[in-house]
Amino acid sequence: MSQIEEATGAEAALASDIPSFDTEHLPQARIFNPWIVAMVVTIGTFMEVLDTSIANVALPHIAGSLSASQDEGSWVLTSYLVANAIILPISGWISSVMGRKRFYLVSVFFFTVFSALCGLAPSLGILILFRVLQGLSGGGLQPSVQAILADAFPPQKRGMAMALYTVAILCAPVLGPTLGGWITDNYSWRWIFYINIPVGVLCFILTRIVLEDPPHIKAQQAANKGNLRIDWTGLSLLSLGLATLEIVLDKGQELDWFGSHFIVGFATVSVLSLGGAIVWEWNHDKPIVNLHLLKERNFRSCCIIVLGLYSVLYATTYLLPLFMQQMMGYDATTAGFALSPAGLFTMIEVPFVGYVLTKGADPRRLVFFGLSFIAVSLWWMGSMNLGVAEKDMILPRILQVLGVGLTTVPISTIMFRFLPKEQSSQAAGIYALVRNEGGSIGIALSSTLLQRKAQVYQQVLGQNMNPSSPWVQQFLAGASAHAGNSADNHYTAMARLYAAMQQQANLLSYMDQFRALGLVIVVMLPLIFLLKRPPAQKHVELDAH
Repeated sequence: MSQIEEATGAEAALASDIPSFDTEHLPQARIFNPWIVAMVVTIGTFMEVLDTSIANVALPHIAGSLSASQDEGSWVLTSYLVANAIILPISGWISSVMGRKRFYLVSVFFFTVFSALCGLAPSLGILILFRVLQGLSGGGLQPSVQAILADAFPPQKRGMAMALYTVAILCAPVLGPTLGGWITDNYSWRWIFYINIPVGVLCFILTRIVLEDPPHIKAQQAANKGNLRIDWTGLSLLSLGLATLEIVLDKGQELDWFGSHFIVGFATVSVLSLGGAIVWEWNHDKPIVNLHLLKERNFRSCCIIVLGLYSVLYATTYLLPLFMQQMMGYDATTAGFALSPAGLFTMIEVPFVGYVLTKGADPRRLVFFGLSFIAVSLWWMGSMNLGVAEKDMILPRILQVLGVGLTTVPISTIMFRFLPKEQSSQAAGIYALVRNEGGSIGIALSSTLLQRKAQVYQQVLGQNMNPSSPWVQQFLAGASAHAGNSADNHYTAMARLYAAMQQQANLLSYMDQFRALGLVIVVMLPLIFLLKRPPAQKHVELDAH
């Protein structure tokens, strides 16, 4: 009973920060099976998340066909991520103004339209413009779907619903590079955008039929009608801060971080804008983003775990294919297919985790085991060498995604449990923003540290490559004798020795990155003890009714 009282107290405290709405006299919505609703709206989420990674392998083709450099072509990815970052946190507020169904339909419609226009773009500048508009249109789909599932299912069945959502957001980034590479090699890079058209049309039609706004969303719309106040200051500060932060994270390594005036300027603007946005939104009576939700212990702790988890997941997804191509000699398509079995295991495992949660399993224990699996898998990856077989890279990746499935489904279930239903859209927007920013931070840091650590190891190993060293002389003599004792062959042997040193320095750097990511997971384990367990199932059922 103490847990029930604690939950009730938390909800009451948060409810005091929001207006109450009369839902008695609102028209009743049509009722569809929530599983039909879940499957329909998840289509849009899968499509949108897929577009964050599907263009990665096509960048050389895009840049070449549009007469642009590789650096210029990378803005095709950056522009989409920047637009996504702007719309994610404010999607909850937009839902309360437009209605969640209308916002979702508008997002799907324009995402589909701008996908088609991306495929038709005649120049890089126009393609980047349409990618920005595509990111703004699709950015609200992820948090909208999570809020829809939180409202459509009672708490005791929410685990299975979040499992479906988790399959979409985990499998889409894994399948994106493989699918994008296959489409680009067999057809054209333009088809990575055209494939969104039939999926978007189908999602729009089905969503229009099955989705209805819950009473509290209709009540919020009614309250806003004729009394709409837009927090322009908060919106401007938040948009500017998140856009510049995403540019800093995406372009930092390429431009040498704070050695670049461009990065320093954007980082300064980002810090000042986000700092101002936090202060402004915290004290505003009707904020664009309700930061007071972070006062709830479960939601706050889950956001921190999600930030670290997705930093590690996206960093590993970036490092492993690069390791397989750079160090093991795999081509991009083969590396993508080698990592695909992990996605298959996710699809099998996640529904099982959702089922276990519906039977009353303690979600905190699942999170603990999930994070432990991830930490073990990363330490396993950190022990790889240049002689490993393909299965030695696939198995730790499978263990990692099994741990991710064990973690993300319970987290998605319990982080909303102690929040008022009226705040589900706002909470989902914050959650989606934390997840995406975590991914950007993970990739930015891992790519930077990978190169910096390789340089450090190269210096250390180079100090031991003294020409008078017996083992260096032995290597050069053997290599020269094998190729014929001539001056040219001696220099060739020295070049081979230098290449071997670089290879070992890069290998040591990769190993350090994997182990450092594992340490991040270990550091997050104590946060699990701060989580409150959701009330027992019989009490939840009473609450759901």
